[in-house]
Amino acid sequence: MNIKTIRIICLAVLLATLTGCAYWWRAYKTYQQMDEFDRYFSVTVTDDFTLNFKEPIMLSEDFISLARLRPSEEKSVPDGKHWRYWFRKVDGYKKVVMPEVKFYSDMRFNKEDELTAWSFSSLFLEIAPPKFLEASLRSVGGGEINKDKMQLRGNTDSIEKIADALPKKPTVIAKLGQPFEIIKEKTQEIYVYRFLLDTKTIDEGYEDHALNDVKLTFDNKTQELTRMAGRFAGLKISINYKKFQGKAAKDS
Repeated sequence: MNIKTIRIICLAVLLATLTGCAYWWRAYKTYQQMDEFDRYFSVTVTDDFTLNFKEPIMLSEDFISLARLRPSEEKSVPDGKHWRYWFRKVDGYKKVVMPEVKFYSDMRFNKEDELTAWSFSSLFLEIAPPKFLEASLRSVGGGEINKDKMQLRGNTDSIEKIADALPKKPTVIAKLGQPFEIIKEKTQEIYVYRFLLDTKTIDEGYEDHALNDVKLTFDNKTQELTRMAGRFAGLKISINYKKFQGKAAKDS
């Protein structure tokens, strides 16, 4: 069974399950665009990381419907509107940790309310290096849809490997501070950080979406950050960096 046939089946299942949810259709069409990444997207890296949408489809309210959370800041700009989601490090009582550790995710929409750019601030790039983050996005094209969990697993086989070294534990801790929890395993340690989304409103029953556990896995031998997993405003992200890393970097 080829990948096109699989996608048609997955789409049929999604539509049968989510009849009337137009935002799922727009999300699926955006997913299809990932097959031709350079045609439909571009990446800009400065102090932050920005994914630009050349032929945008998703609407602002699609993200409210998916996450049941509103952004921290909503501003009108000449060419549309700008949303910002602030995530602040908190302790076990959901109190902001001082000195403050925070990062943001920005969304820009055009006058037709279509998403044109999605950015992540510099602190987020400490746990998701730009080249690896871009590779992860590119791997979405040809990815596998899990209809039961509503998850998408990227296809890393066709992605060009990255020779860059991964961040080391001391460097990450210097930026993020001490974690909420450390899970010790035989060959690795998992550092759990908690970030609370500063949001205006939360739909009843979705309060847990504002609290985000970010799990960082470090190799005990090399001290390298090998995996990042977390949920950001309802969006689950999990990246196994070793699947994108080339031999040159591993040998360095």
